[in-house]
Amino acid sequence: MNESIRNVSDTAVWVAMYRARETDRPEGLFHDPYARRLAGERGEEIARQFKSQDRADWAYIIRTYLFDEFVREKLAEGVDLVINLAAGLDARPYRMDLPSSLRWVEVDLPDILDYKEWILRDDKPKCQLERVACDLADAAARRALFQQLATGSKKALILSEGLLIYLGEENARALAEDLSAQKTFRWWVFDIANPGLLKMLNKQVGKVLAAANAPLLFAPPEGPWFFEPLGWRVVNVCGSLKHAAKHLKLRFFFRLFALLPEKLPPRKGVWAGICLLENTKSSRPD
Repeated sequence: MNESIRNVSDTAVWVAMYRARETDRPEGLFHDPYARRLAGERGEEIARQFKSQDRADWAYIIRTYLFDEFVREKLAEGVDLVINLAAGLDARPYRMDLPSSLRWVEVDLPDILDYKEWILRDDKPKCQLERVACDLADAAARRALFQQLATGSKKALILSEGLLIYLGEENARALAEDLSAQKTFRWWVFDIANPGLLKMLNKQVGKVLAAANAPLLFAPPEGPWFFEPLGWRVVNVCGSLKHAAKHLKLRFFFRLFALLPEKLPPRKGVWAGICLLENTKSSRPD
């Protein structure tokens, strides 16, 4: 089984397969007609080998749905640039209703971007799409890219779907500081797990991912409040389980979570969630 996941980019085709299956459902939460092509045979193979994880597909589905919702919300508030870090096989620039004037930049490793470019070569994005090859672990390259992208934007939204869990605490801290240093990087949307969930995931698939040099590392006990000393203010936290119970009609036990009130959870009460943070430097006078 270790050969099924060769590197972190292989997780992108795996997740694309889950998006394809959700698209096939008549009552699916989103429609991604590109997902199956992007997943390809490799995605089918990985999904077969990890069939035991199918029962957790709701986590990836609700993550996609909630990221979509945050993108729509912030576009309505005047975002002129979206930067998708570790974009993988995300097809939002093609499948979402986006302003044609919107600048959307996908950042990832060269191989996954080249593969995506090839698969979607005959398709036209809805917005002004750019792809930038950059190893986000390279601090100098990352900072130079952020400075370049911040130029010409008044209000940018950062997306990092499925990225943080692969970062160690030090790297997560450095990324947050580098992002907040750019005042035009107004909002940041990411998904986060807590230590209990990280332990469970490592028990299920941790060895396979570690062997592929993609270990699961980051799940701060503080939740998204980990980033508050680093220039970010927590605006909203959408609990994955609660929203899955609400939108995906999970078993009765899980549907009880849908009855919970919509408010920020306790600082240590996030099992897994999609988080919206605001850059505190954006509102500071020069």
